[in-house]
Amino acid sequence: MGISVVAAAVISGAVGFFISKKLNAANYEVYVAQAKAKAKAIEYEAELVLKNSEVKVREAEFEAKRKYEDKIMSCKKDHSEKMIELDKKDKNFKEEFKKLNKDKNEITSLKKEAQDLYDEGTNLKNEYSVKVEEALLVLERSAGLTESEAKEIVLKKVEEKSRADIAHMVRRSEEEAKQDIKRRVNYILAQATSRFAGDFAAERLINVVNIKDDELKGRIIGKEGRNIKTLEMLLGVDIIIDDTPNAIILSSFNLYRRAIATKVIELLVEDGRIQPARIEGIYEKVKDEFDQSLLEEGENILIDLGLTKVHPEIVKLIGRLKFRASYGQNALGHSLEVAHLAGIIAAECGGDEILARRAGILHDIGKALTHEFAGSHVDLGADICKRYKEHEVVINAIYAHHGHEEAISVEAAAVCAADTLSAARPGARREVLESFLKRVQDIEDIAKSKTGIKQAYAINAGREIRVIANAKLINDDEAVLLAKEIAEEIEDKVQYPGEIKVNVIREMRALGFAR
Repeated sequence: MGISVVAAAVISGAVGFFISKKLNAANYEVYVAQAKAKAKAIEYEAELVLKNSEVKVREAEFEAKRKYEDKIMSCKKDHSEKMIELDKKDKNFKEEFKKLNKDKNEITSLKKEAQDLYDEGTNLKNEYSVKVEEALLVLERSAGLTESEAKEIVLKKVEEKSRADIAHMVRRSEEEAKQDIKRRVNYILAQATSRFAGDFAAERLINVVNIKDDELKGRIIGKEGRNIKTLEMLLGVDIIIDDTPNAIILSSFNLYRRAIATKVIELLVEDGRIQPARIEGIYEKVKDEFDQSLLEEGENILIDLGLTKVHPEIVKLIGRLKFRASYGQNALGHSLEVAHLAGIIAAECGGDEILARRAGILHDIGKALTHEFAGSHVDLGADICKRYKEHEVVINAIYAHHGHEEAISVEAAAVCAADTLSAARPGARREVLESFLKRVQDIEDIAKSKTGIKQAYAINAGREIRVIANAKLINDDEAVLLAKEIAEEIEDKVQYPGEIKVNVIREMRALGFAR
């Protein structure tokens, strides 16, 4: 029984072993088949990659060949163009060379002709000298006189003949001197008898700057006068520092320059730091502030008059009229009077009151430009109004108020009447002051008309003209000549008492910046 069981177990184990071995063999064949399938897939992919690589190589070769051919064509084209250009240059060079040879031949020919003419002139000169010597010998023999004796006789005759002319010139000079002395005496007498007008002239021509301490006067003058020289050169006014306690006097016929100078010195006195660089900085600052204040002044005046749509440049000129006088009458005050009077007259006559006011405030606008530009204030005012498209009635009023045109409207006629009323009222104008201001302005204009002049200031009540020359255009020798030319032109064109000193100043400044 036991043996049969063992035998059964052995048999079953053997059967299991064979079955297991059979199954393992079957799995091995499956694995081999899968491995062969993967190998074939890898081989196929490798073939595809190889084929794609060959295609890309052929494409790269084709592209490189195409670029090579394009480069060859471009080089050939550039070579052809360069050759054509070289041929042209060679042709031009040959033409220029021929032209130069031709010019050289012409110059050689002209040089030869000039030398021939020079030799011929030399021969003629020698012949002339010989002929003159022969003529002198003939004259000496015929007159019985030597050359020196004949010359002495001729000079004596000329002297005798000229004595009458010399006497006439002396007599005329004496008469002119007498007349000049008479005019000088009359002027001195007129000045003495009209001294009562001094207060009015001082009021119109000077400003007084009050200072707390007289020690500031020395600081304003500066070491060796450098500060006061800088002030007078920049400001264009005459600064008078005398024994008057706690006061500095500024004198100039130009109200605008005098007002700027007053403000600059007040700021310097308040600040206490007075030196040339500081003076220039404050001057530029004050000048900018004044320009802005002129615009604000003009805008306020237009608002008071009820006027709108006025160009900013004209507004600024209206404000500048505050610093302009005509026959001693303030130009802005006069223009405001004319504007109000013209508006009333136009309204009473059935005209446009606003337009009449506009024409009235602008009728003398050219006076704001007469210090900078040549010409009458009528032409300057009309030109500026035309430029900024002002109403034709305004332009007609500008021309009509001095008789250049007939008034074509009620408003223009109202302006003419108002101008006469404003100017004719008692105490409105001073003829003597205006003639003085006109003379001083003429002196400045003469200096500014010269080439190379940057600025010119008439100071010391018109007895001195300070001329600032451009150092790049005028040298020291030319400055001396320029001073004489200005003095001579002032003598010819301006009537004035005494003498006028012409002071030409040139200064060269070099600036550098370290960055």
